[in-house]
Amino acid sequence: MELTPLTAISAIDGRYRKQVQHLDEYFSEYGLMKYRVLVEIEYLLFLEKKKFFKLTPKAIKHLAKLAEDFGPEDAQEIKQIEFTTNHDVKAVEYFLKNELEKCGAAEAKEWVHFGLTSQDINNTAIPLSWKHAIEYEYLPSLLNLNMELKLLVDEWRDIPMLAHTHGQPASPTRLGKEIMVFAERIQNQIEQFIGVPFSGKFGGATGNFNAHHIAFPKTDWIKFGNEFLQKLGLSRQQFTTQIEHYDSLAAHFDSMKRINNILIDFCRDIWTYVSMEYFRQRTVKGEVGSSAMPHKVNPIDFENAEGNLGLANAILEHLSAKLPVSRLQRDLTDSTVLRNIGVPFAHTLIAFRSIEKGLSKLVVNDAKIYEDLDNNWAVVAEAIQTVLRREKYPNPYEALKELTRGNNKIDKKAIHGFIDGLKVKETLKKELRKITPHNYTGISPFK
Repeated sequence: MELTPLTAISAIDGRYRKQVQHLDEYFSEYGLMKYRVLVEIEYLLFLEKKKFFKLTPKAIKHLAKLAEDFGPEDAQEIKQIEFTTNHDVKAVEYFLKNELEKCGAAEAKEWVHFGLTSQDINNTAIPLSWKHAIEYEYLPSLLNLNMELKLLVDEWRDIPMLAHTHGQPASPTRLGKEIMVFAERIQNQIEQFIGVPFSGKFGGATGNFNAHHIAFPKTDWIKFGNEFLQKLGLSRQQFTTQIEHYDSLAAHFDSMKRINNILIDFCRDIWTYVSMEYFRQRTVKGEVGSSAMPHKVNPIDFENAEGNLGLANAILEHLSAKLPVSRLQRDLTDSTVLRNIGVPFAHTLIAFRSIEKGLSKLVVNDAKIYEDLDNNWAVVAEAIQTVLRREKYPNPYEALKELTRGNNKIDKKAIHGFIDGLKVKETLKKELRKITPHNYTGISPFK
């Protein structure tokens, strides 16, 4: 069958194609060819700038336009060459040599891919495409999601809510603060993420500029390589084998995993709050919650996000563990693996959008939240015994424990009855009576 969203094996190219199809600019076979061509052209122009040879203004303009306007037709032409070479990077080299002939610069053909090995191109093209995908797609999407969380923090900041530790009622909190926990965690991880450099390998067959140095021994090729990658926006790894060591890329993968884990935690909490009826969900006309139960409004967006984040993390785990490991100066296992870095990236972006969609449906159910607070007066026992400690009242913890632990009938009347029976000043009793599950919410460092 012809490949369509209905016949695709991967959900990314099938069910979710519309959401992530723009990522083919970075992660598809076409995208890889585009970035390889870009790196080869930039290298050729850099050699020309350093006066190794001369190109006419016409040839320079032609190459610059080719890099900027590279399209599927060009990629198909490279693929056609590859049918003969059976080598994808060599096909790019021959493609560019043909382009030089087209613009009357055939004498410069042998400067294409001069002194390089395939991995000089791959380990520059892939980090560069990864950098652009992170800067143009991932970080904007993540920052936007976190901003949505912070807006909800402001909206829900003053809503008191029963906390739950070990699944049991605990000292009350505020809904906005609980959302802020996740917003702060994500922000902290973003700051760590952006501290990881985008680096590449550029140094010849085994990382020593052997061919470059033997041809031009007076040239400072280390400086040349550093300047070239810096021009592309990458940092050059100084000591490498034939391939880059992938440590920076692995650090990015590990950072993404941590962020995804935070979001899985968030999705599970929101799912639980929905099941506790702390949130209701806006219905969408025509949408069905269950094929059998008409009343259902399921938290499907958070479930979808959790599933996609889990898939992403499983692949990110393999990528970060495998890529930095290679036999001696290189083996080929990194090649196949690298072609899949767009898969967890896509699953992650799908999850971001599912969470955003789910958040847009949430409606705070104040009545249920306040009902739970009213039904759990036992949680103010901590407050009462702490104030009594301040007043040097004997064994306050034990007294409150005897009253409340395992007692499901603790209500306002029971708490106030306990207070009334205390042998303390009336002013202290008045202070204690003011404590309720609604106002015993502590403080948070909001500005």
